[in-house]
Amino acid sequence: MDTQNRPIGFFDSGLGGISVLRACTALLPREDFLYFGDSVNAPYGEKSLETVRDLTIQAIDGLIAQGVKAVVVACNTATSAAITLLRDKHPQMPIIGIEPAVKPAAQAHNSSSVLVMATPLTIQEDKYQKLAAAFCDQANVISLPCKGLAELVEQGHMEDEVMDDYLQTLFLPFRHCSVEYIVLGCTHYPFVRSAIRKNFGRPVEIIDGSDGTARQLKRQLENAGLLSQRETPGQVTFLNSRPEMVAKCWELYNLEY
Repeated sequence: MDTQNRPIGFFDSGLGGISVLRACTALLPREDFLYFGDSVNAPYGEKSLETVRDLTIQAIDGLIAQGVKAVVVACNTATSAAITLLRDKHPQMPIIGIEPAVKPAAQAHNSSSVLVMATPLTIQEDKYQKLAAAFCDQANVISLPCKGLAELVEQGHMEDEVMDDYLQTLFLPFRHCSVEYIVLGCTHYPFVRSAIRKNFGRPVEIIDGSDGTARQLKRQLENAGLLSQRETPGQVTFLNSRPEMVAKCWELYNLEY
């Protein structure tokens, strides 16, 4: 197979990265994508740094062994924990990570406070702390660790009483703060965007990093001469460490949200 027509590898701790995959397939419809979700070990955001690094490197090595031409680490926690190690290990491979969309939220003309929802490990990591600090002079960046939220999404609690109860408790301290933007700092969270909007209690702009990641992927493929030249649409293949979750992957991939 020509290198240009090899698939793009996608990795997430489970199902969340499908939100990023959708943005990438929309922008790059002629590309093939091979998505691996590690639902056996999800969620990553509450594991130790060393465990997340080991699991991420193992998964990416597996995708590269299958002949992918580039890799997207579609997990904020895995990106924070392992992206530098991965790039050092595979210097010839385009490896794209994702980070919370703090910059566009902080620089928005009407932004005074930005609430960043992310996993506990993402917020603890130096990569995120530097990102938040870089824009603290432009907005009040509030970091909100959302323990258990990604796991609820993995379990299928999208718009039900379990999700409502969780979010109402989570948002209670922020109901009267001047928050104009909520940044979704975990790729699982866009699937509950409507529940977040409903339970925050007042109008707020909600953004995530999916589109920015898709644009970065396209730039890197262009720079490396790796864009597919085929005329026909590409294909998506889902793999999961829990094979029974593949059907759920397709369900989320086709979900309107």
